[in-house]
Amino acid sequence: MINLEVARASRRLTRGDRVELTIPVADPPRDLVPCDRPLSVIYEDEALLILDKPAGLVVHPAPGHWDDTLLNALVARGTQLSAGGGRPGIVHRLDKDTSGLLIVAKTDEVHRSLGGALARRKIARTYATLVWGHVNDAIEIDAPVARHPKDRKRMAVLATGRRAVSQVEPVARFETCDLVRVHLVTGRTHQIRVHLAHIGHPVVGDPVYGHGGARRVTGEQRHEALAIEKLAPRQVLHAAVLRFTHPVNREALEFRSEWPADLLPALDTAGGEGLPLDRAKPLQYLGFFG
Repeated sequence: MINLEVARASRRLTRGDRVELTIPVADPPRDLVPCDRPLSVIYEDEALLILDKPAGLVVHPAPGHWDDTLLNALVARGTQLSAGGGRPGIVHRLDKDTSGLLIVAKTDEVHRSLGGALARRKIARTYATLVWGHVNDAIEIDAPVARHPKDRKRMAVLATGRRAVSQVEPVARFETCDLVRVHLVTGRTHQIRVHLAHIGHPVVGDPVYGHGGARRVTGEQRHEALAIEKLAPRQVLHAAVLRFTHPVNREALEFRSEWPADLLPALDTAGGEGLPLDRAKPLQYLGFFG
């Protein structure tokens, strides 16, 4: 209210106006209910831990997933977590159906340090993905990403969006798709999926940004493309490498995660009979890690 009268938000104030504000009582924060489920922890110390997140696991509570998330599992495990501004421990996120490496902070000081390193692009994150078509050369995609104007659940490349940069490098060429590595320079929501679709090479198995998926492949290769897509239970996207400096002891850390088992049939089929993949370490076999 202004001068004891209800006023529009656009009302301009003048000297001497009396303003009254009523601040609503905030809803109390939800308690994190423990959810006992196994987690693949590949590194842990007093400051942080590194997880290899499976596909299908939501990272933090949200509508529809209040008590079955990664955070709920960490609470059940008894892991110390930073306050994290409402998302305890979560330094960065992965989509529900993206698998791979994730950092969890145990203290507020470590969380702030890692968050700052992420903002300064000092945490290297590299993803492995199968994309439709062929990526001939390394490319940097510098295209702003924002919420889709008509579908709020999707993102899109829009001039009004926030700057987003992804570096894409081909690793292996198959008949209908390529294995590529993607280095995240920035970290916008759905960035990799949106960027790869934007350049005409959407992620195999992506139900949102796939642009027709296997149906985009024509001629004799259509049958193989359909077979690959049928064997992809989700978007074929995996967070395979993390590199950063430990926020406490300043040690240089690097973690690698091999190709996940649920995506191996799709990779096998994409490679064909002429590619005798090492089923235990296909990314290493294909030279993904350099």
